[in-house]
Amino acid sequence: MSKKQTLVVIGNGMVGHNFLENLVASDIKDNYDIVTFCEEVRPAYDRVHLTEFFSGKSAKDLSMVTEGFFENNNIKIHLGDKAVEIDTRNKFVTSAKGAAISYDKLVLATGSYPFVPPVSGHDRDNCFVYRTIEDLEAMTEAAKSSKVGAVIGGGLLGLEAAKALQDLKLKTHVVQFSPRLMSAQLDMGGAQMLANKIEALGVSVLTGKNTTKIIDGDNCKHKLVFADGSELETDIVLFSTGIRPRDEIARASGIEVGARGGIVIDDQCKTSDPDIYAIGECAVWKEQTFGLVAPGYSMARTVVANLAEQYAVFEGADMSTKLKLNGVDVASIGDAHAKTEGALVYTYQNGADEIYKRLVVSQDKKKLLGAVLVGDASGYGTLLQYTLNNIDLPEHPDTLILPGRSDESVGLGPDALPASAQICSCFDVTKGEICSAIESGCSSMADLKVETKATTGCGGCSALLKSVLDSELEKSGITVNTDICEHFAHTRRDLYNIIMVENIKSFDTLLEKHGTGGNGCEICRQAVGSILASYWNDYILKQEHLSLQDTNDTFLANMQKDGTYSVVPRMTGGEVTPDGLIAVGQIAKKYKLYTKITGGQRVDLFGARVDQLPLIWEELIAAGFESGHAYGKSLRTVKSCVGSTWCRFGVDDSVGLAVELENRYKGLRAPHKIKFAVSGCTRECAEAQSKDIGVIATEGGWNMYVCGNGGMKPRHGDLFATNLDKETLIKYIDRVLTFYVRSADRLQRTSVWMENMEGGLDYLKSVVIDDKLGICSSLEKQMQHVVENYQCEWKTTIADESKLKRFRTFINSDKTDDNILFVEERGQIRPANEQEREHAAVAEEV
Repeated sequence: MSKKQTLVVIGNGMVGHNFLENLVASDIKDNYDIVTFCEEVRPAYDRVHLTEFFSGKSAKDLSMVTEGFFENNNIKIHLGDKAVEIDTRNKFVTSAKGAAISYDKLVLATGSYPFVPPVSGHDRDNCFVYRTIEDLEAMTEAAKSSKVGAVIGGGLLGLEAAKALQDLKLKTHVVQFSPRLMSAQLDMGGAQMLANKIEALGVSVLTGKNTTKIIDGDNCKHKLVFADGSELETDIVLFSTGIRPRDEIARASGIEVGARGGIVIDDQCKTSDPDIYAIGECAVWKEQTFGLVAPGYSMARTVVANLAEQYAVFEGADMSTKLKLNGVDVASIGDAHAKTEGALVYTYQNGADEIYKRLVVSQDKKKLLGAVLVGDASGYGTLLQYTLNNIDLPEHPDTLILPGRSDESVGLGPDALPASAQICSCFDVTKGEICSAIESGCSSMADLKVETKATTGCGGCSALLKSVLDSELEKSGITVNTDICEHFAHTRRDLYNIIMVENIKSFDTLLEKHGTGGNGCEICRQAVGSILASYWNDYILKQEHLSLQDTNDTFLANMQKDGTYSVVPRMTGGEVTPDGLIAVGQIAKKYKLYTKITGGQRVDLFGARVDQLPLIWEELIAAGFESGHAYGKSLRTVKSCVGSTWCRFGVDDSVGLAVELENRYKGLRAPHKIKFAVSGCTRECAEAQSKDIGVIATEGGWNMYVCGNGGMKPRHGDLFATNLDKETLIKYIDRVLTFYVRSADRLQRTSVWMENMEGGLDYLKSVVIDDKLGICSSLEKQMQHVVENYQCEWKTTIADESKLKRFRTFINSDKTDDNILFVEERGQIRPANEQEREHAAVAEEV
């Protein structure tokens, strides 16, 4: 039997440990005595999810090392001992503690180090980097005596670090040298939307700021001084200004390094020394370094294959990324900046829902080259597969980012993917391997994670993996899991019933009694927040509800594209007195707001800064107005014509009924927004048949329509009942709306809800009119509870001084946002465009 060789691995981070896992799972594991050096005092842990340390995860939770891994696989690990020298001639590695290990093969997985710009004062107390658990522990200790924190660097890691400072209850700032956040991944439009959303969550964003020195502060421990003369005070400084490859041990040993650093490797991940490999962030391949974990894992697999004398090459890696920054979905794919010659760009921006999407396609519109998604990254998996698998685009590429185009279907679907399609880039798991695992008995996400490791890396492929699983199970005739998410083994409807039956009033209670642990996710937290709001009709800004709310709900206003907000007072039924109109005009004039009559028959006011919102609403409430709930998934408006009161064709009082309906259902929270309309005759001037609830007056009574909507994909409402008296009409509306709130999926409009309902309109009639389920009394009682517990959320907020603290541009300052810039057009303000901003900046410098 041949003597075992010694294989030494320098570095036990995520990539180094992944290499060991691949090695011990291979057929060559018994060919080597394995030794690894780990500079830190603890073995490999998950740096990708490091921020979760501040939301309750311990170092043990973040560990990537299974119990007994080193012992069971006969791996000698030198914990807390840094390898400092490689003698390539005699093939020895020497450590800081004096260990000298002879090697036959050597793998360098030394990773990277955080770059700290050499500004004066960078080494002061309470100046940190964001890299290790020890860094996090030091930050936690410093935060105990601090109030303000600033992150220098607005890239991926910088924004993660900002979340960490917020979790430490610090007023948080992000300082970015570049004119936009995430400059490597996002274009200007996407970066601006991201900045707006992050600022709405309480983080101040300062772009175009060059920090020149850090000195003593007047009110805080530090003062950041910028090149433009401005300053920022903070107690903690957190540097997140990029990483650099750790190549010093290779450089000192005569191994070739790149011109800009990094250990040079070939396609087999070999260095200039044929017995030494380099993998992960320390390596440079074809003048490119890789700061994501997936390419490092690919390099690790390549080295294991080559050690086993199997042909394998590292061919680079897709650097597309999807993540959630401070609760904001962000994704970047391929050529996001449209650098490819002849590239065409499609852009979709939805200011009301704070969504930005950008597609970059080839000149012939056949191939997807890149994409940017901010606010809604649900299409990431589909778009990535178009790119990775070179799939032809649909006839109209913009349908991939628009909410809908007529009846055209644009979903790629798992069946359209070839077996070779990569589902999980971290572990190079293909669709074919997923399907094989399912055929072998895997029937859940948990099974697939264990069998294939898919989603156990960054987790970005989980949605796509779930779609492949569901598709394959359905083909096999197996019932598909409909759990709302991994934290609750229930549908949204189940959760609603649990909350209703057990009188549960908080997310934490529901999670403790019926969840599977953890802190929940953006899916279940939003869904439960909506359920609690619709069932209890409680004040939306109560402390226990805050973390469940969307940005718009948090500030009781819709954020617009420039970071300002809209103010929408309720005008029931579209009716407003002359004094009311005058008051609105005077307030708009006082605060220099843009005014517009909307399709919902009310006046919207645009351009309010966040700090102006309470002042504006105080005056509106004094003038007799209430919140219009334009910011919530709730009843928006009840549109009306003038009806029989004024119109010679009118059959009944449409305005009077519209006012009564709007006053009854105002404040009702639902899975999605709800709109009503009431027409005084069949001429239909209020367009009632395009609303969620439409009412039309006839000679025999009121006709009721349900589940219509406008928007990108309009749907005509269905006639639900005819010749109703007002009492019956309201009773039916109570029942329909409550049944919808109880049984719809999250973020599902009434039209889709009914279309997906088995039996459709006929079934809905049987429940509401015939009481087929015996629940009509319960539905009416629940609606009455909502009606009786209505409150104007702005009136409640203004009356509570503690709630007004959130309405500030900067948490630690009363200053307003200097980045907001308006120009005048048609006698009113509008947000300045990019060119106008540049002109203003030049004029200011002059």
